[in-house]
This record gives sequence, structure tokens and C-alpha cells, in this order.
Amino acid sequence: MFRPLSILAALPLAMVAAPAGAQEVFAGAYVHGVDTPFTIDTGERGVDIELGYRFGRIEALKFIGKPAPYLIASVNTRGDASFAGGGLAWKIGKGPLYVRPGLGLVVQDGPRFRVGANGRRTDLGSAVLFEPEIAIGTKLSSRLSVEASWTHISHARLFNRQQNPGIDMMGVRFAFALR
Repeated sequence: MFRPLSILAALPLAMVAAPAGAQEVFAGAYVHGVDTPFTIDTGERGVDIELGYRFGRIEALKFIGKPAPYLIASVNTRGDASFAGGGLAWKIGKGPLYVRPGLGLVVQDGPRFRVGANGRRTDLGSAVLFEPEIAIGTKLSSRLSVEASWTHISHARLFNRQQNPGIDMMGVRFAFALR
């Protein structure tokens, strides 16, 4: 099991190794464990601090809309599940408003086994999880944007058929274009 500090330590190393086509960095704060129809209460709470790096769009993937690869790290301030990973995100919209859906894979450091007061398992079922997300954003300047964002982590019952509570996070992040 890794700890949140190792997540934060790995992100700058990945950023240094990024190619010259790097696009932007982002950071935000999220409510951890938001109750939605996609989750079962895990008992996890607190605030997540999210840091990320979004690379330039991939021209070779034009047939799926030229997504931009990203790296993400999210640290829970209460010591509950933190995660780090990467994925692909699409920016849809050319005006000041846009939508940014994304899909990634992350590794989380939550407990391997946890049972709630009702006797139901509330651990996330796997160290490796899917990380779908969606944001609605607007440009504040030529280089700075703000996004209202939803992030979900779960294994979609692919790694454990018996349970899959998932965790939803909702918050705000700022993105700063490097070029």
C-alpha cells in the first residue's frame, strides 16, 4: 500500500519527464464521498486536494476527437482513500464555456477490506480503479480556466463481482495553460 506523500512525490517527476508539447497544470479542492446514485456510502469523508498535468492533444487519435493525456493525484486530507493515475480527456467547445469529459485508471491506497456498521463491505474492492470524470469550465483569461468537476473512482465490478461501492468527489479546479 502506498501513502499520499508518495503520490505527491511522483507527480513532479512525471511533469519533468513530460514532452515539449505539454499543455497545462491543474489543481483543485473536492468534497470526498459525495452521495450520488453511482455510489454506496463508504463512510469516507473529508476534502481532497487534486493536482494534475494535462499534455497536448494527440493528433494521431483524431478518429476519437484528439484527446489529451493527463496525470492526476488526489490526496484526502482526512487520511481516507487517495489515488494517482492517468487517462485521456477531451475538451469540447470553442467559446469561453466548454465541457471536459475524461476517462482514466488510478491506483488507490484505501483499505483492502472494510465493513460498514450495516455489515456491508465498503472497501473499494481493488487497488486499481477506473476514474471517469466530467468538468464544465470557462476561461478566465488566455491562460487560466476554472472548472466545476465531478470525479468518480470504482472498479465497475470487473475486479470483484460481489461489491463495488465507488466514491464520488465534486469540486472546483483551476487550470493554467503553459503555452
